[in-house]
Amino acid sequence: MAPKQSKTGVRSRTEPKISAKTSGKELIILTGISGAGKASALKAFEDLGYQAVDNLPLELMQEFAGLVAKSKEIERAAIVVDVREGQALDRLPEIIKHVKRVLPTRVVFLDAQDQVLVRRYSETRRPHPLRRSESVSRSIVEERQMLDTVRNVADTQIDTSRFNVHELREEILKRFGHGDQTERLLVSCLSFGFKNGVPLDADLVFDVRFLPNPHFVPEFREKTGLDAKVAGYVKGFPQTGEFLDKVTDLMLYLMPHYVKEGKSYLTIAFGCTGGQHRSVMMAEEIAKRLSKAGYIAKAVHRDMPR
Repeated sequence: MAPKQSKTGVRSRTEPKISAKTSGKELIILTGISGAGKASALKAFEDLGYQAVDNLPLELMQEFAGLVAKSKEIERAAIVVDVREGQALDRLPEIIKHVKRVLPTRVVFLDAQDQVLVRRYSETRRPHPLRRSESVSRSIVEERQMLDTVRNVADTQIDTSRFNVHELREEILKRFGHGDQTERLLVSCLSFGFKNGVPLDADLVFDVRFLPNPHFVPEFREKTGLDAKVAGYVKGFPQTGEFLDKVTDLMLYLMPHYVKEGKSYLTIAFGCTGGQHRSVMMAEEIAKRLSKAGYIAKAVHRDMPR
């Protein structure tokens, strides 16, 4: 039998209660005034590992919460619901009550001062989503009236008036992050061969062709930098150790600054002639050192035979 529809438009049914299976999960309902930074905040939640959904229709919210509660792949999710729902937004407080019975849920309301909102719309030249008034100022007044009941059920309110995009992201990471900042920067240590071209997605490129080349040692020619003997051969030269230490020190200096400026992904590329020996060893070693320092780092080998 299909569930009955209540006067509020919320399905009347018995929702599963929060159990131990869902206690580690979380749903963020992100709402607020247009122009206050919901899109930027949603990206920050995505960087934190949340499954991010923009403008989820209200009629799907309960089903989505149930999906997250049962999913083995989705641990945390963040969804944006705002004035684009129109008059249906009046149903949101009642829907939230039902959702909270299924899944631990927090409602985050973003706001900003009117003059700041008007300036942002002027700078971006984007129309207000209501598009019913002659001015942005009047649209903001109407939107505040529509969102008044939603604001009352918010668990967290954030005034973004004095935040730029990077500062808003940092505020979201500070409030909702799980773990320290080093966990928020994903680092790829990429090996490649110059003969095949420099990788276009590299943020930093180091040329390691100054190191002795194992290719000219017959027993190493058909092997790669993943081989312990090849790696040991390259590491046996004093310039290798010095270079590894200097690159490590440089990265440990730079990476907190990258995090502060909102960078989520970093690709450090190491290139040798063919991308088989020296660059592979270097990428593997730097990835190990950065992982030991608390960063999420992995080695990726573009040109090495599989």
